[in-house]
Amino acid sequence: MSDPTDGLPKPRRYLAIIAMCLGTALVAMDGAVVSVALPTIAHELNVAPSSAVAIVTVYQLVLVMTLLPFSALGARIGLRRLYQYGQLTFCIGSVLCFFAKSLPFLLITRAAQSLGAAAALSVSSALIRSIYPHSRLGRGLALNNIIVSSSAAIAPTLGGLLLSFASWPWIFAASFPFALFSIWIGRRSLPDPVRRHDPYDVLAALLCALTFGLVIGGLESAVHGDSPIVSLAVIAGGGVIGFVFVRRELHEKEPILPVDLLARPVIGLSACGSILAFISSMTILLSMPFRLQHSFGFSPGEVGAVISPWPLAMMAFGPLAGLLSDRIHAGVLGGIGMTVSTLGLLLLALLPADAEYFSIAWRMALSGAGFGLFLAPTARLIVGAAPHHRAASAGGMISTTRLTGQAFGATVVAALLAANLGAGRTPAFVAATLAAIAGVCSVARLRPAMHEERADEHTIA
Repeated sequence: MSDPTDGLPKPRRYLAIIAMCLGTALVAMDGAVVSVALPTIAHELNVAPSSAVAIVTVYQLVLVMTLLPFSALGARIGLRRLYQYGQLTFCIGSVLCFFAKSLPFLLITRAAQSLGAAAALSVSSALIRSIYPHSRLGRGLALNNIIVSSSAAIAPTLGGLLLSFASWPWIFAASFPFALFSIWIGRRSLPDPVRRHDPYDVLAALLCALTFGLVIGGLESAVHGDSPIVSLAVIAGGGVIGFVFVRRELHEKEPILPVDLLARPVIGLSACGSILAFISSMTILLSMPFRLQHSFGFSPGEVGAVISPWPLAMMAFGPLAGLLSDRIHAGVLGGIGMTVSTLGLLLLALLPADAEYFSIAWRMALSGAGFGLFLAPTARLIVGAAPHHRAASAGGMISTTRLTGQAFGATVVAALLAANLGAGRTPAFVAATLAAIAGVCSVARLRPAMHEERADEHTIA
């Protein structure tokens, strides 16, 4: 069995990287590719467009609810085992989606897909830590971030291309052979599973899922115009369950919600900054299409071209940030990244009324570059600062902060749109404020009190 602290030997390491990249790309792409097919699905299944949006929201909600419980399970049954069980579940869900003839059945199969995706994503960062040597961990996490962001960015384009010559069920089925190939490679190359015999806390897993599900579901219900009393009751119920859940987790040796890791200031600040950064990015990315069409007169096809510099800049600066994070503290890189993003977002807020493509595109690129500099070093710090046997929980926390931030960002945009503020400058100002606070969280990690934790990475890894 390979040494988990020094990565896998070559060439097995390269095969494991291929398996991880392919598996992660498919899962990330599936979360975004369906958006382009929603009008077609709504028409062919004879449902309202607003009802078809549930195909996306049920996927996101199940992910957020189950990532942390799955990460705790992976630490017990073995990372590779859970990752590949998740891929297999994802494959089965994809096939079932292909045969869906009604919206309720499609929602059930999408939930199955999301369960498989959550199982895989919950342990992906921990697997990366076992695949790469510690000295190259930042590069591995940077590559993973690039795969996630680029897959999500190109998914709508690929989906539109597929729909041009095939029916919508192929949106789901097209990934099946690639997922099987990833499973086959991974079975031979991913780190050997190490089973632990600690009992799994089923009650904590249920409380975790209910906390995230009720709070986020209640917020979504509120901004979509449902009964305010019912929405507040759902949110309050989630808050009460969350309070009980956190109190309970404080007394656990290895909690599902990693309160023991979050209690370490360097990890707590990193998680807080990540959530704020993802809320900021989702706020601007979801609101810009409305502003570009309503205020600047861009067509729907032109909107994608204007927004694309953001993910392209992240793809360009992500590898650089990963390389630098193995040598430069994440607090420095994150502070620089969020300063750049804040500047870009403020420039987007202050766009002149006659702004054209290039004027908007370079501001989008500037903002995306800043986020690229922030994300990989922050993920590396979270995973690297956790003890090796807690790597799965740290990795699950990274994915949870990303998805929670994205969910809250979507809620912020929905609320701004409901208040008739979502198609103007306000979302960009909100995003800039959140990015600036994320930058403060990043720089705060440079305090002398954090240096001891930085040194601990090498003693506990």
